[in-house]
Amino acid sequence: MDAHVKVWKLAAERLWAAAAFDCREAAKLAGEVARQSGDAALLQAASQALPPLRAACAKGADRRTKVVAQRRFAAIRDALHALTLPRFGKRESPDKVLTPEERHRRLLGLPFGRRLFGPEIKEAYKHAAKTVHPDTGDSNRAFLELSVARDALMKAV
Repeated sequence: MDAHVKVWKLAAERLWAAAAFDCREAAKLAGEVARQSGDAALLQAASQALPPLRAACAKGADRRTKVVAQRRFAAIRDALHALTLPRFGKRESPDKVLTPEERHRRLLGLPFGRRLFGPEIKEAYKHAAKTVHPDTGDSNRAFLELSVARDALMKAV
């Protein structure tokens, strides 16, 4: 996690917990986040919060403008919180390339880590074929890919 995110989150929490919301400090923080953030959601939240925060800093700003600025700042705070949440469970790497057998198993909805048996492959094929059969409105190509996957897995058994 980026070191800036931790600092920004701490600063946002301090601003949020203060007795009176400081629009100037919030605008400075939002500007810094907008300039240096690498996360798309955080960058968008900061960019959208800057104009209302600057308007709320003006001398004659009304109550409604300040409330809008505070709500937009809350979006930055939420994005920072989402970035610092712990992530649990297994996650697949998005750039992982599947082997042909893994791709066939995924098409048929079969598990990866164990040996497969013929009846199990046939049952999975029948179940998957019901959803991609051309008579149900899907393409011939998807059905043929499914058939190729079944044939390849049956040869390996």
